[in-house]
This record gives sequence, structure tokens and C-alpha cells, in this order.
Amino acid sequence: MTPWRPHAGIRIKAIGLHWRAGKFLAAEVYNDLDHLKGVRPIGGTIEFGETWQEALKREFLEELDVTIQITGTPIVLENIYQHEGHPGHEVIFAAEIQLPDSFDLNRDVVTFKEDNGVECIARWFDLEALDIGGPELYPTGLKNLLQNSSDLVIPDSQ
Repeated sequence: MTPWRPHAGIRIKAIGLHWRAGKFLAAEVYNDLDHLKGVRPIGGTIEFGETWQEALKREFLEELDVTIQITGTPIVLENIYQHEGHPGHEVIFAAEIQLPDSFDLNRDVVTFKEDNGVECIARWFDLEALDIGGPELYPTGLKNLLQNSSDLVIPDSQ
């Protein structure tokens, strides 16, 4: 299988933030040696002619087979990064979402497939624990924006 590499251009993406007991759902990101490198909220590339809201809803429908509701104002950030020595550049709309009641929030692991058939694993992560000796939160800078956003309401860890 060919390892993932960043697109050789600027990508515009939308990612969704769903919280459960103070933790949010994020997919695991691995390096070429199959070691956990970081985590990233679920979402994907905005297609030509699509709004960020349409793209975010489409991505959750394709990956988790659920219809989401967007409940928050987006945080917009630019991410210029390196993955396995290859440059990447993206502009990201990150917004809080609500998963439907039919989604089992009690499961600790959520598996899904990307459109290229690659199987992915998502788990619930504590925002405070990321970037401190554990996996990094991607895109870089998202943690700081979430911690300093006056619009963000993280549910208690009860």
C-alpha cells in the first residue's frame, strides 16, 4: 500500500468537533512505520462548489454513515506542515457538531473507512492531554484556538 502524502497544493477542509464527557472524537494519524503520530477531528476536503457546511455533513455521512447537525460557529485556521518530509498546506473550518441520537456514544473506538478504502480508528481524547508527551493534535494550533475560543463550550467530564 502506498503511504499517505500531503496534496501538492492548498486544500480547504472542514472538520467536526463532537464532545462526550469533556473529550472529543478524533481519528488516529500514523507515520510510515505505523506508529501513532497524532490525532485529528473527523472531516475532509471541501469539493469544488461545496460550502464548508455541506462538506462537513458529507464527510460524516460517508465515513460514519450519520447525519450531523452543525451547532457552532467555525474556527478558521491555516495549517502549513510537514508529514514524512513532505510539505502540506490547508485552510480548515473547524466547528462543533452534534451526532444523531442513533450514534452509539458509549463505544470507545469508532472504525470507519476513508474514500480510498483505508480503515481508520477514532477515539475520544481529552484536549488537555494532547501535545504533552502523548499524541499531537492536528492541525497544529487547533488546541490553542479551542482553549481560547469564547464560543466553544466543552461539556463537563461527568
